[in-house]
Amino acid sequence: MSVSRQCSRTACSVGAIATLTYVYSDQTAVLGPLATYAEPHTYDLCLMHAEGLTVPRGWEVIRLTEFADPGLAQDDLVAVADAVREPGPPAGQGAGAVAAVAARPEAEMSGTIETGRRGHLRILRDR
Repeated sequence: MSVSRQCSRTACSVGAIATLTYVYSDQTAVLGPLATYAEPHTYDLCLMHAEGLTVPRGWEVIRLTEFADPGLAQDDLVAVADAVREPGPPAGQGAGAVAAVAARPEAEMSGTIETGRRGHLRILRDR
Protein backbone atom coordinates (compact mmCIF):
# COMPACT_ATOMS: atom_id res chain seq x y z
CA MET A 1 0.00 0.00 0.00
CA SER A 2 1.45 3.35 -1.05
CA VAL A 3 1.00 6.53 0.95
CA SER A 4 2.46 8.63 -1.84
CA ARG A 5 0.20 11.33 -3.25
CA GLN A 6 0.67 13.72 -6.14
CA CYS A 7 0.81 17.50 -6.01
CA SER A 8 -2.65 19.12 -6.17
CA ARG A 9 -1.52 21.82 -8.59
CA THR A 10 -2.87 21.49 -12.12
CA ALA A 11 -0.58 19.60 -14.53
CA CYS A 12 1.96 18.76 -11.79
CA SER A 13 2.61 15.06 -11.39
CA VAL A 14 5.41 15.31 -8.83
CA GLY A 15 4.98 13.59 -5.44
CA ALA A 16 3.59 15.74 -2.64
CA ILE A 17 5.66 16.56 0.46
CA ALA A 18 3.47 19.16 2.18
CA THR A 19 -0.18 19.85 2.98
CA LEU A 20 -1.68 23.32 2.64
CA THR A 21 -4.74 24.32 4.66
CA TYR A 22 -6.53 27.67 4.48
CA VAL A 23 -8.07 29.20 7.61
CA TYR A 24 -10.39 31.71 5.99
CA SER A 25 -11.63 33.25 9.25
CA ASP A 26 -8.05 34.23 10.21
CA GLN A 27 -6.86 34.94 6.66
CA THR A 28 -4.08 32.43 7.18
CA ALA A 29 -2.55 29.68 5.08
CA VAL A 30 -0.92 26.85 7.06
CA LEU A 31 1.74 24.84 5.25
CA GLY A 32 2.94 21.76 7.10
CA PRO A 33 4.28 18.26 6.55
CA LEU A 34 2.27 15.92 4.33
CA ALA A 35 -0.85 14.86 6.21
CA THR A 36 -1.33 11.16 6.87
CA TYR A 37 -4.66 11.15 5.07
CA ALA A 38 -5.99 13.29 2.23
CA GLU A 39 -8.66 15.56 3.70
CA PRO A 40 -11.26 17.65 1.90
CA HIS A 41 -10.35 21.34 1.60
CA THR A 42 -6.61 20.70 1.92
CA TYR A 43 -4.05 20.71 -0.86
CA ASP A 44 -1.02 18.45 -1.17
CA LEU A 45 1.98 20.25 -2.67
CA CYS A 46 5.33 19.17 -4.12
CA LEU A 47 8.61 20.80 -3.01
CA MET A 48 8.58 23.38 -5.81
CA HIS A 49 5.01 24.52 -5.16
CA ALA A 50 5.44 24.46 -1.35
CA GLU A 51 8.50 26.72 -1.52
CA GLY A 52 6.90 29.04 -4.09
CA LEU A 53 3.59 29.44 -2.25
CA THR A 54 2.09 32.92 -2.35
CA VAL A 55 -1.11 34.03 -0.64
CA PRO A 56 -3.48 36.96 -1.19
CA ARG A 57 -2.37 40.38 0.05
CA GLY A 58 -3.11 40.75 3.77
CA TRP A 59 -2.93 37.00 4.44
CA GLU A 60 -0.32 35.33 6.62
CA VAL A 61 1.56 32.12 5.84
CA ILE A 62 2.51 29.80 8.69
CA ARG A 63 5.19 27.31 7.67
CA LEU A 64 5.38 24.51 10.22
CA THR A 65 8.53 22.96 8.83
CA GLU A 66 11.34 23.43 6.36
CA PHE A 67 10.97 21.23 3.33
CA ALA A 68 13.72 19.21 1.71
CA ASP A 69 13.90 16.87 -1.23
CA PRO A 70 11.94 13.77 -0.13
CA GLY A 71 14.26 11.31 -1.89
CA LEU A 72 15.79 8.85 0.53
CA ALA A 73 19.54 8.50 0.61
CA GLN A 74 21.00 5.03 0.10
CA ASP A 75 21.88 4.91 3.83
CA ASP A 76 18.25 5.61 4.71
CA LEU A 77 17.03 2.79 2.49
CA VAL A 78 19.49 0.37 4.05
CA ALA A 79 18.41 1.46 7.56
CA VAL A 80 14.74 0.85 6.72
CA ALA A 81 15.54 -2.56 5.25
CA ASP A 82 17.59 -3.50 8.32
CA ALA A 83 14.83 -2.38 10.67
CA VAL A 84 12.21 -4.68 9.20
CA ARG A 85 14.40 -7.63 8.29
CA GLU A 86 13.71 -10.73 10.41
CA PRO A 87 16.74 -11.17 12.70
CA GLY A 88 18.37 -14.56 12.81
CA PRO A 89 20.42 -16.17 15.56
CA PRO A 90 24.04 -15.02 15.81
CA ALA A 91 26.42 -17.14 13.75
CA GLY A 92 27.16 -20.48 15.40
CA GLN A 93 24.60 -20.01 18.17
CA GLY A 94 21.13 -21.43 18.68
CA ALA A 95 17.75 -19.91 19.47
CA GLY A 96 18.69 -19.63 23.17
CA ALA A 97 21.20 -16.92 22.29
CA VAL A 98 18.48 -14.93 20.54
CA ALA A 99 16.29 -15.09 23.66
CA ALA A 100 19.22 -13.89 25.79
CA VAL A 101 19.82 -10.95 23.43
CA ALA A 102 16.09 -10.05 23.48
CA ALA A 103 16.03 -10.13 27.30
CA ARG A 104 18.64 -7.36 27.70
CA PRO A 105 17.42 -4.40 29.76
CA GLU A 106 18.16 -1.88 26.97
CA ALA A 107 14.69 -0.39 27.36
CA GLU A 108 15.35 0.38 31.02
CA MET A 109 18.60 2.12 30.14
CA SER A 110 16.97 4.29 27.46
CA GLY A 111 13.95 5.32 29.54
CA THR A 112 11.40 3.49 27.37
CA ILE A 113 9.14 0.52 28.04
CA GLU A 114 7.82 -2.07 25.63
CA THR A 115 4.05 -1.86 25.17
CA GLY A 116 3.56 -4.38 22.39
CA ARG A 117 5.18 -6.72 19.95
CA ARG A 118 4.46 -7.86 16.42
CA GLY A 119 6.84 -10.51 15.21
CA HIS A 120 10.36 -9.23 15.73
CA LEU A 121 9.26 -5.56 15.93
CA ARG A 122 8.59 -3.92 19.29
CA ILE A 123 6.39 -0.95 20.19
CA LEU A 124 8.15 1.31 22.70
CA ARG A 125 6.93 4.37 24.57
CA ASP A 126 8.60 6.85 26.88
CA ARG A 127 8.14 6.42 30.60
